[in-house]
Amino acid sequence: MRISKKEKALAIARILEDLYPVVPVPLAHEDPYTLLVAVILSARCTDIKVNQVTPFLFAKADTAQAMAKMDVDSIREIIKPCGLSPAKSKNIKQMSTILVDQYGGQVPQTFAELEALPGVGHKTASVVMAQAFGVPAFPVDTHIHRLAYRWGLSDGKNVEKTEADLKKLFPEESWNKLHLQIIYFGREYCPARGHVREKCPICRVYGRSEK
Repeated sequence: MRISKKEKALAIARILEDLYPVVPVPLAHEDPYTLLVAVILSARCTDIKVNQVTPFLFAKADTAQAMAKMDVDSIREIIKPCGLSPAKSKNIKQMSTILVDQYGGQVPQTFAELEALPGVGHKTASVVMAQAFGVPAFPVDTHIHRLAYRWGLSDGKNVEKTEADLKKLFPEESWNKLHLQIIYFGREYCPARGHVREKCPICRVYGRSEK
């Protein structure tokens, strides 16, 4: 018997809740500012690597005021293991300077203000809004984009479409936890390579047929 996308989404949410009733934020941080920096560093880099690097960076500067005083070369040298260090170091320096000059060193709490900062796109802003401020958001990373297509919840055209589709299918109050649950599930059960449909708790029941 065929079920609707909405019914499928709710069934998937129940599986995720059973598997991951508690979901810690993957990026180590102490406050909105350190989270924002960590998310910027996470672009095309694993959370594990970011968590290895940020203690060294935050030992030097864990506030916008302190980071704004550092020179770009010093920041770049510390964050090199995260990749894209020339661009990321400039963005972190410029972003920190703007926070000091325009926001008293605090991270703004609106999507528009966050997305106007150097190095901060919609996904980064969504992570900060959800995890630092508790505002409902559905950050879509590569794991979520891939799984939403595998599960037939979105057509996979682009991350913007995937985000819109998922927001329609899941209750708003579940978004902040659910996006983390999907990330953890993707890493543990539903990887991009070596995925075995029959061993995946969700794909074996609700996944698209794979040719």
